[in-house]
Amino acid sequence: MVSRLEYSTLTKVARVSGIALLMASTTTAIIHQPSYAGSSTFQCAKSQGKPTTFVRMEDGRKIPIIRWSDEKFFSSRLTALERCKQVSYRFQQNYDSGNLRTIISGKINSYPVVCAAVSTNDVCTNKTVLFTLKPGSNARQAAERLLDKRGLASGKIQNQNSDDTQIYVDFDTFLNNIQPEP
Repeated sequence: MVSRLEYSTLTKVARVSGIALLMASTTTAIIHQPSYAGSSTFQCAKSQGKPTTFVRMEDGRKIPIIRWSDEKFFSSRLTALERCKQVSYRFQQNYDSGNLRTIISGKINSYPVVCAAVSTNDVCTNKTVLFTLKPGSNARQAAERLLDKRGLASGKIQNQNSDDTQIYVDFDTFLNNIQPEP
């Protein structure tokens, strides 16, 4: 038979153990979640006289992602600078939410779009659109003309189908193969 004092002590130990177990599992869950906020920032700035979407990495490197010089794929309602600012903001939103693992193409409201995605199996949504192209534009050609060539060469995932408008770019590999600017 357990005395009242022993029962009270066992109850306290069980509570403390339960709390410790809960804290440990919560800490483990938090540690394994991707943490992007604050680690890299996307911004629009001039480079070589052109508005450019950059990412500033944690280590201070400033990496150019898109130089907004090619108007062929976009409507004329936005200037290159306005487009640069909007797209930089969209990169940041998708990066912070953990969606910017892969760059893919798709269609939204019959417009070709380039989007952020977690994997190549994802589809574009209004929340993941990085930029919209003119109707009839080829997303692959647009990405190949806008995104840094060295990053694309290493980060591009080969298509498994014959659709020459689709793009799949591993974003981390893409970033790691672009030369930073001073």
